Amino acid sequence: MDIIDKLEATRARTLAHFDLGDDMLARTYGPGKWSVRFILHHLADTETVLYDRIRRVISEPKPVVWAFDPDLWAAGLEYSRIPLDHSKRIYEAVRAGVIHQARMCYESKGHLPFVHSQTGVRTLKDEFDKVAAHNANHLSHIDTALASSS
Repeated sequence: MDIIDKLEATRARTLAHFDLGDDMLARTYGPGKWSVRFILHHLADTETVLYDRIRRVISEPKPVVWAFDPDLWAAGLEYSRIPLDHSKRIYEAVRAGVIHQARMCYESKGHLPFVHSQTGVRTLKDEFDKVAAHNANHLSHIDTALASSS
């Protein structure tokens, strides 16, 4: 499966979860873990961060990008108060941008480097791959949460 297929597949699976009922959205994948609702908000926020990085790498010579703390974002942005539809629209629009840039740049500019504040030198391809892998990882968390009876 190539990067475009991965990005489109994770997008389709993720978008379907935004329409779940409140009882399913409240489920968690383990004690002390985020609810499905919080994971969806997190995916929308992470998508914006990673898309910003992708655009910087394409546009700027070897940029430095900073890590972010998802738990601080969840608390500071008050995930419990954000309408889920807002995050759905953000996720959908930004993923469209990621897919567009992947089509244009994954092969031709994938070698471009950047410096991540925690992990060091990475490439544009690495960041596109991270978008798909991060999303797939959280989809597995959602699957676990939805399979639970609580």
